[in-house]
Amino acid sequence: MYSVFPLGLARTTRAADLGRRLLTVLTGATAAAFLLRALGHALGEPAAASLPRLLWCLPVLAAVAWFAAAAARAVPAEQPERIAGLTAAGAGPGRIRALIAGEAALSAALGSGLTLLVFLILRNDVAGPGLAADLGTGIALPAAAPVVLLALVPLTAGCAAAAAVPTVESLPGSTVPAPAPAAFHPVRIAVPTGLALVGFALELYGLRPGAEQDGRPVVLPAHAGTVGVAALAGWALTALGLALLTAPLLALAGRLLAARRPEPLRLLAGRALTAQARRLGGPLAVLALVLAVPAVALGSGERSSTPVRVAALLVVGCAIGAVVARVLEIRATRGEVTDTLVRLGAPQGLLTSAVAVQAVTAAGVLLLTGGLTALLAAAALV
Repeated sequence: MYSVFPLGLARTTRAADLGRRLLTVLTGATAAAFLLRALGHALGEPAAASLPRLLWCLPVLAAVAWFAAAAARAVPAEQPERIAGLTAAGAGPGRIRALIAGEAALSAALGSGLTLLVFLILRNDVAGPGLAADLGTGIALPAAAPVVLLALVPLTAGCAAAAAVPTVESLPGSTVPAPAPAAFHPVRIAVPTGLALVGFALELYGLRPGAEQDGRPVVLPAHAGTVGVAALAGWALTALGLALLTAPLLALAGRLLAARRPEPLRLLAGRALTAQARRLGGPLAVLALVLAVPAVALGSGERSSTPVRVAALLVVGCAIGAVVARVLEIRATRGEVTDTLVRLGAPQGLLTSAVAVQAVTAAGVLLLTGGLTALLAAAALV
């Protein structure tokens, strides 16, 4: 009987939950591959030469943490019956948070274990000479080194998931009402706008003719080119300002949709987008920032190595996965509102069209912020 229980759990697992776990396994495996590659190079290089390669693994670990946090945050909203069952069984907020974090850590650990198995097989005179430097072939491998290094992947995913799970007051079924979305304070809009304008002016100053003679340009890692100090600082300020403006721009777009005596379609889409701007703005802001990664790593042509391109794809993929997870979370939390509209006689086509309008509007905001960020990053390269 107990041997059939895991099979029953697997059969009742929904596609969204299975996809989230498989993506966590994939991201954990990719992050482990970068860590093991850094370890393989460190076996045959001095510590000073291997440290920059190990530091390049930090953006990959940050991407894994961001995706694990977004996926874990969506679990209570997508599985309210599971949370209610655990609460009825006596599990408190700490145990629920530990359970969700443990699932993320186990998925990342599974991916890390599979990567370690492939790494050990390739080291056993299976890989060709082209991978010898990445694997550290022919050099003794300390037993504790890969285990300690790969422990960072599930630890990072688990801690990020535990920190992202909402508190018990905001879990589904709670008697505490959710706070109404507050309007953005003028300071919340003025500060990022000023950052973007100052950064844009500073980048233009750094890209003026003859600017390369003013100082020594910064050599970007992974053969991504060179950039002036003023241009790099200006792009950083502009990217930060555009990212912080994502949520206010979403709210503004929602208000514009619902302005001037709107028909039901524009009213539903505008009000919903305005209410979701604060929750959707964070993942879209991160996605707008990482859109500069392919502009630098993928757009540099033959100068970028394959690991850098894989890292860029992983970072962008994790950012897109976080946006999808937040959309699913919002959809689950607005289930009661949708059911109420259906009972009041709203046609299903109207609701579907409203969601499509919201998606197109959010994509336009992302194209504005992310496109400008990527364009300015590409222009900053000398």
